[in-house]
Amino acid sequence: MKQRLKRVGVNDPVAMYQEGTFQFEDGNYERSFEHFIKAAELGHAEAHNLLSRMYNNGQGVEKDNGKAIHHVEEATIGGHPTARYNLGVYEWNNDRNERAVKHWIIA
Repeated sequence: MKQRLKRVGVNDPVAMYQEGTFQFEDGNYERSFEHFIKAAELGHAEAHNLLSRMYNNGQGVEKDNGKAIHHVEEATIGGHPTARYNLGVYEWNNDRNERAVKHWIIA
């Protein structure tokens, strides 16, 4: 833990993501959000994916569909296959079936 927190202090996106995950699992959603947002700003795709989930479910933040979509798109751009699948579901639910299928093929 001490090493991870040291890495968080030097802006290591993987360490920030890991700390965010530990905080999330303990139910500390606000602290988790702080770490995920920093990791995401440094390009961590899984952090973007989890931010999308937090915005979608209102965990530690106010529900915000626009921000949820933004983060799932960023995770998709970062190569995250689950985010790509979820983006396909979003497109399908909004009657953009052709786009949805393209996302699913890529995922």
